[in-house]
Amino acid sequence: MKTSRRTFIRTGAMAVAATALMGRSALAVQKRKGIVGLQLYSVRQEMNKDPLGSLTQLKNMGWEYVEHANYVNRKFYGWEAKEFRKVLDDLGLKMISGHTVMGRQHWDETAKDFTDSWKYTVEDAGVLGQKYVVSPSMDGSMRKTYDDFMRYMDIYNRCGVLCQKQGMKFGYHNHDFEFSERLNNEKLFDIMMKSIDPALVVIQIDIGNLFNGGAVAIDVVKQYPGRFENIHAKDAIEAKSGNAKFESCVVGEGVANVKEVLDFALRTGSGEVCIVEQESYQGRAPMDCMKLNLEVMRKWGFA
Repeated sequence: MKTSRRTFIRTGAMAVAATALMGRSALAVQKRKGIVGLQLYSVRQEMNKDPLGSLTQLKNMGWEYVEHANYVNRKFYGWEAKEFRKVLDDLGLKMISGHTVMGRQHWDETAKDFTDSWKYTVEDAGVLGQKYVVSPSMDGSMRKTYDDFMRYMDIYNRCGVLCQKQGMKFGYHNHDFEFSERLNNEKLFDIMMKSIDPALVVIQIDIGNLFNGGAVAIDVVKQYPGRFENIHAKDAIEAKSGNAKFESCVVGEGVANVKEVLDFALRTGSGEVCIVEQESYQGRAPMDCMKLNLEVMRKWGFA
């Protein structure tokens, strides 16, 4: 069949338009990726031995955002806040979030205010340019009774106000007990989700940790759609030793269905920040695992 010049031109124009539309769609998907970072606890031994060399290695792999887990005596991995900020800037890394436990000692009940120690924590986080100040656990003494727990939920909201003054949010990172322990016949996690102000406090849901508490990640994010702007992308695999049933592994190799969880989060207004964390390595070197994690996240289209 012969094709006229006019038909050929019209068909070609339609093909060009379709290609342009596909290109715009691809870009639209790309904009939804959000921020993907790495929790530095994943390479804790390397960071303790050689923090600068380890950060350099991570940057060379392709990581751009990191989350710290070492703040002692107003120092991050041995550096004061301004010094650490310069190290990060020189490497081209951004500290999107940080883990520092907020305990009973950080609240002055008499003064009804945070102690100077905690105020310094927030101040130094601001120097690093963090968006989130996250407490990665809760001491058992803070959740003995329902009233105790609710008092600290109020303090968490107050901490959200404190962080908001420096352009940040306070956050809480779950482990497993939040799903296995109950007060007034209600899971701690559900009480927390009802009690915190989402405008001030984020729940940084760790989608691997919760499996040891008997929860399933996809069920939790579906129960609370749109509530998890900061997610710990951690996969879980059956542990070969220790007391826990599950341990962490490279994303995509376990039972957490990480991609499904992140896809759902993005579709429902969550997952603006996604932090990869891995604490167990199944015989691999931690740095090799971090390279694999980034490769998987890129393959899935999140990095």
